[in-house]
Amino acid sequence: MKGYIEERAMEIARYIIDNNTTVRQAAKHFGISKSTVHKDVTERLVQINPSLAAETRKVLDVNKSERHIRGGMATKEKYLHQHV
Repeated sequence: MKGYIEERAMEIARYIIDNNTTVRQAAKHFGISKSTVHKDVTERLVQINPSLAAETRKVLDVNKSERHIRGGMATKEKYLHQHV
Protein backbone atom coordinates (compact mmCIF):
# COMPACT_ATOMS: atom_id res chain seq x y z
CA MET A 1 0.00 0.00 0.00
CA LYS A 2 1.27 3.45 -0.84
CA GLY A 3 2.50 5.61 2.04
CA TYR A 4 0.12 8.49 1.36
CA ILE A 5 -2.88 6.16 1.53
CA GLU A 6 -1.77 4.86 4.92
CA GLU A 7 -1.23 8.42 6.14
CA ARG A 8 -4.65 9.48 4.81
CA ALA A 9 -6.36 6.55 6.54
CA MET A 10 -4.79 7.46 9.89
CA GLU A 11 -5.59 11.16 9.43
CA ILE A 12 -9.24 10.37 8.63
CA ALA A 13 -9.48 8.07 11.65
CA ARG A 14 -8.06 10.71 13.99
CA TYR A 15 -10.49 13.28 12.55
CA ILE A 16 -13.48 10.96 13.08
CA ILE A 17 -12.43 10.19 16.67
CA ASP A 18 -11.48 13.75 17.65
CA ASN A 19 -14.61 15.34 16.19
CA ASN A 20 -17.02 12.42 16.63
CA THR A 21 -18.03 12.71 12.98
CA THR A 22 -19.83 10.46 10.55
CA VAL A 23 -18.29 8.95 7.42
CA ARG A 24 -20.24 11.50 5.38
CA GLN A 25 -18.87 14.45 7.39
CA ALA A 26 -15.31 13.11 7.14
CA ALA A 27 -15.66 12.61 3.38
CA LYS A 28 -16.84 16.20 2.96
CA HIS A 29 -14.01 17.53 5.15
CA PHE A 30 -11.30 15.68 3.19
CA GLY A 31 -12.94 16.15 -0.22
CA ILE A 32 -13.12 12.42 -0.99
CA SER A 33 -15.95 9.93 -1.45
CA LYS A 34 -17.80 8.22 1.40
CA SER A 35 -16.74 4.84 0.05
CA THR A 36 -13.06 5.85 0.16
CA VAL A 37 -13.41 7.01 3.77
CA HIS A 38 -15.23 3.81 4.68
CA LYS A 39 -12.64 1.59 2.97
CA ASP A 40 -9.77 3.52 4.60
CA VAL A 41 -11.09 3.23 8.14
CA THR A 42 -12.65 -0.25 8.01
CA GLU A 43 -10.23 -2.20 5.82
CA ARG A 44 -6.91 -0.41 5.35
CA LEU A 45 -6.60 0.94 8.88
CA VAL A 46 -6.98 -2.55 10.41
CA GLN A 47 -3.74 -3.57 8.66
CA ILE A 48 -1.88 -0.34 9.51
CA ASN A 49 -2.95 0.42 13.08
CA PRO A 50 -5.42 -2.06 14.65
CA SER A 51 -5.89 -0.09 17.89
CA LEU A 52 -6.75 3.12 16.00
CA ALA A 53 -9.09 1.08 13.79
CA ALA A 54 -10.87 -0.31 16.86
CA GLU A 55 -11.28 3.17 18.35
CA THR A 56 -12.66 4.49 15.05
CA ARG A 57 -15.03 1.50 14.81
CA LYS A 58 -16.56 2.44 18.19
CA VAL A 59 -17.39 5.96 16.94
CA LEU A 60 -18.80 4.61 13.66
CA ASP A 61 -20.92 2.01 15.50
CA VAL A 62 -22.45 4.71 17.71
CA ASN A 63 -23.14 6.83 14.63
CA LYS A 64 -24.78 3.87 12.91
CA SER A 65 -27.00 3.17 15.91
CA GLU A 66 -28.13 6.82 15.96
CA ARG A 67 -28.59 7.15 12.20
CA HIS A 68 -32.35 6.58 12.21
CA ILE A 69 -32.78 9.35 14.78
CA ARG A 70 -30.80 11.88 12.72
CA GLY A 71 -32.82 10.94 9.63
CA GLY A 72 -36.11 11.47 11.46
CA MET A 73 -34.95 14.84 12.77
CA ALA A 74 -33.91 15.93 9.26
CA THR A 75 -37.31 14.95 7.87
CA LYS A 76 -39.11 16.78 10.67
CA GLU A 77 -36.99 19.88 10.05
CA LYS A 78 -37.72 19.71 6.32
CA TYR A 79 -41.48 19.68 6.82
CA LEU A 80 -41.42 22.37 9.54
CA HIS A 81 -39.94 24.84 7.08
CA GLN A 82 -42.09 23.91 4.12
CA HIS A 83 -44.73 26.45 3.16
CA VAL A 84 -47.86 25.12 1.54
